[in-house]
Amino acid sequence: MTSVAYFGPAGTFTEQALLTQPDYAAVDRQPLPTIIDVLEAVSTGRVDLGFVPIENGIEGTVPITLDGLVFDFDLLIQREVVLDIHLALMANEGTQLSDIKNVLSFPHALAQCRKFLAAKVPAAVSLAAPSTAEAARMLGEKPDRTTAVIAPPSAAAVYGLVVLAEEVEDHPENQTRFVSVASSGIPGPTGHDHTSIVCFQRLDHPGSLHSIVGQFSSRDINLTKLESRPTKRGLGDYCFVIDLEGHIADEVVADCLRDLHATQARVKLLGSYPAAGDHGPGTRHEAEQSWVRADQWVRSLRSQISGDGP
Repeated sequence: MTSVAYFGPAGTFTEQALLTQPDYAAVDRQPLPTIIDVLEAVSTGRVDLGFVPIENGIEGTVPITLDGLVFDFDLLIQREVVLDIHLALMANEGTQLSDIKNVLSFPHALAQCRKFLAAKVPAAVSLAAPSTAEAARMLGEKPDRTTAVIAPPSAAAVYGLVVLAEEVEDHPENQTRFVSVASSGIPGPTGHDHTSIVCFQRLDHPGSLHSIVGQFSSRDINLTKLESRPTKRGLGDYCFVIDLEGHIADEVVADCLRDLHATQARVKLLGSYPAAGDHGPGTRHEAEQSWVRADQWVRSLRSQISGDGP
């Protein structure tokens, strides 16, 4: 049976996103306490797949995940999943808003609720927890009427808490992107794919970013994300994390990566994988049908080639 480690404990948004995938319903799911634990479990072969958050629509990149994939582990993204995120403020039974002196949650979740916290519990201190669900678990096991947590609404039932306020995120369009990672393997092209890479610059090469972006522009490859990350080797030393539309099996993408590999200090592939979104299956079907029609057209032309030379 396939084993999947995910950022736990039970009740996290990561678990919710994982359970939206029908083919993951029958796998051996293993919650682990930190994102690094998940990536390490995949890297060492303890599990087949890891499932972790990588980006939020309000707070941006989840640095622990991205830096782990860029610098610490050689893993490949197998798919991406996007989940709508709605957060709740919860506490032990009997707690009132006026009682709250501390609010505990994952730092990204706290940051997504700044306006709500400032308006409703302005004197409360925000405290970091390893995850939203871990915050709920901690408060459920050790009740404290001066503390509340921000977590998925489902965590209240799991850990015996009471929801004081729902949808406390500052932006209703809040979404988080999750990725499944493996130690090897690239899923085949579907016609609606993303490819993620990291480009490390040559320090003595002026205009490095321009030369990188130019490779995509000249081939009409659309970039869905471009982000710089410090390489941890000193101020001013950055690499660029790039998400683009297309698959490494596409010749235009392969040609672009070939040129980048030749001109940059190093290029690391983070994965080529099916793109997320409700429109994905329809787009993939249309791409497949377009390919079939194009293939039939080419075959009809080639069938007219004479067997005799000039």
